[in-house]
Amino acid sequence: MGSELAELKEQVNLLRKEVSRISDEAEVRKVHFKYGYYLDKCLYNEVVDMYADHPDTYVEFLGSRYRGKEGVKRLYNGRFQQTFVNGRNGPVRGFLLDHIMMQDIVDVDPSGTHAWCRMRALMQAGTHQSVRETHPRGHVQWWEGGLYENEYIKENGVWKLFRYRYFPFWHAEHEKGWSLTKENYVPWPTKTYPEDPLGPDEIIEQKMLWPDTRVVPFHYPHPVTGQRTKDDDLRAPHYGKDASTSEAPLTLALPEGQTRPGEGKTWTSEGSVRVLPDLVQNA
Repeated sequence: MGSELAELKEQVNLLRKEVSRISDEAEVRKVHFKYGYYLDKCLYNEVVDMYADHPDTYVEFLGSRYRGKEGVKRLYNGRFQQTFVNGRNGPVRGFLLDHIMMQDIVDVDPSGTHAWCRMRALMQAGTHQSVRETHPRGHVQWWEGGLYENEYIKENGVWKLFRYRYFPFWHAEHEKGWSLTKENYVPWPTKTYPEDPLGPDEIIEQKMLWPDTRVVPFHYPHPVTGQRTKDDDLRAPHYGKDASTSEAPLTLALPEGQTRPGEGKTWTSEGSVRVLPDLVQNA
């Protein structure tokens, strides 16, 4: 009887851990979906509040990095809010900015305090012809496809955005499609804060826009082989050319001054390694 009771206790403990993991994964997924709904309607105050207060918080976007909560505010309450809605918190008539979030892959570490998510975004954006004379963008419409490789942390029991990395893959105008999209469709930032009052904290070498088709690294290993994808296979040379002739592979490496205390460790769940050892934060 004693051994059976001990076995039951162990099973209950394992089930409790699994339920906690599944619950955390669901919460992280909801955090990102809620972020998308706020972003759609230019509710930038609500967006900023979803970011962690941790000093290592950052947003990596369009060849630049906005660091800390102040950098996050500068991007959303500064660049986006001023450009799209003239400084108000909320939408303006005739401006469309819809983000469809999908194909999410969420992994939570054993501590239940750190998570990763890879997710796609398909954006429809533009202005209605009726506001062409009053909105600074005039009359425009475009598509955008991109990918997130984000990290999240639990602060005071609440899941928040932490290290946010968004890679816009392609842009396409409705009339011309994606094959005729001009290169550098969205200009890269060239000045940092405070020289640019709404600029990033740093300009980074990691830049990509269509027709660049490099692979954003996966936070997880292959689910069958357990191997990470080779760096050369993440590159995108011209047809028939060797990988060495193309731009360097993209990376999920941390910026200067940040570390991962759990780096080098692994944990398994459902019989496979969940996250690459070099990306483990806690274990």
